[in-house]
Amino acid sequence: MGAGGRLLLRIEDIDQTRARPEFERAIYEDLAWLGLSWETPVLRQSERLLAYQSALETLRARRLIYRCFKTRQAVLEEIGRAPHGPGAYGGVYRGQPLAADEEANRLARGEAFAWRLSLIQAREALGGFDQMTFLEEGRGPQGEQGWIRADPEQAGDVILARKDVCVAYHLAVVVDDAHQGVTHVVRGQDLFAAAHIQRLLQALLALPTPTYRHHRLLLGPDGKRLAKRNGGESLESLRAAGVTPAEIRARVGRSGPRPRPL
Repeated sequence: MGAGGRLLLRIEDIDQTRARPEFERAIYEDLAWLGLSWETPVLRQSERLLAYQSALETLRARRLIYRCFKTRQAVLEEIGRAPHGPGAYGGVYRGQPLAADEEANRLARGEAFAWRLSLIQAREALGGFDQMTFLEEGRGPQGEQGWIRADPEQAGDVILARKDVCVAYHLAVVVDDAHQGVTHVVRGQDLFAAAHIQRLLQALLALPTPTYRHHRLLLGPDGKRLAKRNGGESLESLRAAGVTPAEIRARVGRSGPRPRPL
């Protein structure tokens, strides 16, 4: 890269219900078209499940996570009944572990559950969140830049693992960032809020905190980000329409020279 760094590409394919070979091929083709090259072999998260389970067990042994047996619908209904909830933020879930006998009964019946991070226990373990910060060298969606105080409360008690997906995005990426020695994370502004909860996980697991650079997103005529689930244009379709790599880089705020190969 122009700054003398190493570009790492990671295939986040833990959720096998959404991972498809054609999607992976499109990632390689799109990035190559943009003028990027990366080190090989590419890390695949589906090959690192033991590392994620080890991190999850560390959190479980410290009682920083708890089993939540509520369905997604039940959680949404609970949030709806108490939209402001405890604390300063509404629209997020905050729960607590079940009594030991009730939990044992539910497990004996084979009920499904998810492992949730307990913000109450995390705050107690760290003595509060006031000293947790991360450096933003790009811009958040509201113009956030520079040293930012991490505020994991806005995410609530996030899910870190569940039956259909052995580990969630937040936990997997912080484990992988540390494993790969990542110093700078470059990603879209739609993931800016994730930095707050990921900073908390880094603190709880004694992992290093990278510098973040969030960039603008490609937006459609309606002002919404381009996404497959919304039927938005893909880089492949933009390429076919004659859009150039330079135009794409300019639209996400990277109007400088083309990246140099490694």
